[in-house]
Amino acid sequence: MSEYGTMSESDETTAVNPPADEAAFTALIEQHRRELHIHCYRMLGSFDDAEDAVQDAFLRAWRYRESRRGGVSLRPWLYQIATNACLDVIARDKRRTAVTPATEADEAVAPNVAEITWLQPYPDALLEPAAPRETEPDAIVVTKETIELAFLAVIQLLTPQQRATLILRDVLGWSAKETAALLDASVAAVNGALQRARATLRRHLPSRKAEWPAGVDATVAERELVRKFVEASEQADTKWFASVIREDAVFRMPPEPGETVGRDAMMRLWMEGGFGTTMRLRCLTTRANRQPAVAFYNLGKDDTTYEAMALDVIRIEEGMITEVITFAPTVFEDFGLPLTI
Repeated sequence: MSEYGTMSESDETTAVNPPADEAAFTALIEQHRRELHIHCYRMLGSFDDAEDAVQDAFLRAWRYRESRRGGVSLRPWLYQIATNACLDVIARDKRRTAVTPATEADEAVAPNVAEITWLQPYPDALLEPAAPRETEPDAIVVTKETIELAFLAVIQLLTPQQRATLILRDVLGWSAKETAALLDASVAAVNGALQRARATLRRHLPSRKAEWPAGVDATVAERELVRKFVEASEQADTKWFASVIREDAVFRMPPEPGETVGRDAMMRLWMEGGFGTTMRLRCLTTRANRQPAVAFYNLGKDDTTYEAMALDVIRIEEGMITEVITFAPTVFEDFGLPLTI
């Protein structure tokens, strides 16, 4: 699952003493902003909270810059600060502490992913490498399995230490020793936390079946499936939906808790909300979390302007849509989407 090399392989050689000038120091750490933002996003499951955590981490880095004296490498030092900033966010947030088990004994009664009400999508445009790998050794290459919403939601069910351990070990490729040093824990504790985290993922992650049958051009097939989804939405055609949404599909709408299971139940819910009657929709396509996404606009009262309504991120399995997660139009700005069309 690792998408980075280990810290010893990819971390840059840095000066013993940090720059004393704040502008120079900021320029030094700014090059790591994107990867730290993605790290905080995985820890917190929220794009907005990740932005706040990175800002907090940068402030802490400047405040405690003297602690880097003695040859401590910059990148792992920043990851330690960012991870601690995220752990503080988790500890302060009643929503998260309500669904996150505090101890191993609490794991058996942890809620399911339907209670992860703070989940937000991440624009694919911001997941692209900051520079080609041949010219930037630490360029981010984010794999789908480590950023898709199903994975992000499930790891929110882990204890904070388990979550940090899983991300550092299985996603970033850190060694047990490096992870233990960052978390101020023993190697044995880190290994135990990783085992329990992997067990939770096995219990809660949906089955990972192929998106498309062998021999199918995935790009073309996905484009066609999304086209049908868009046309079914704009034309309020329930038969078209039946052709692209699997019978046992799941629908969620954070920050509302709970989920709707089954295509028919989903359609009833949408129709109760005005689909096909009071709604007149237009769509724009985009991508989030390495998954296709569709931005919906509803015709306004002036009958000329379509207003931002929702962003649907869809998961595909065996050529059918198996999950739709809908987000409020407050996420449109992060995706560079207009609020009206």
